[in-house]
Amino acid sequence: MKSSLPLALVFPFALTAALLSGCGGGGAYAPVNATQYNQETTAKFVLLDAGAQRSVTSPGIQEKRLADGRLEVVANLRNRENRRIEVQVNCVFKDEQHFPVDETPFQVVILTENATEGVKFTSMNDKAKDYTVRVRQSR
Repeated sequence: MKSSLPLALVFPFALTAALLSGCGGGGAYAPVNATQYNQETTAKFVLLDAGAQRSVTSPGIQEKRLADGRLEVVANLRNRENRRIEVQVNCVFKDEQHFPVDETPFQVVILTENATEGVKFTSMNDKAKDYTVRVRQSR
């Protein structure tokens, strides 16, 4: 016959061992690689996945301030491939500290072979000072 300790006796020792093994640190830790992979914070144009990186580029982005203070952005998207592709594009409008104040829904854009297509975005209010146009493959 096997004899085993009751679970009620083992649990407190296991809990104590787990707590003590994690208590060797000296408080909070600084983030590692905080500036790596954060292009969406400051870049005007980002590609969100490998398929978009392979297939799409932006030869230019125009921005202008409308009479009512809203920001209008027109992003040119170019298909780099010899096949028709479908992508989704949106724009995140940000304040002067790069915090989002408005975001458009993703819209589907079909790009024919080696074509360039302009996509227009307009902020909802005059708080937008900066933006990021984001492109991903259609799902």
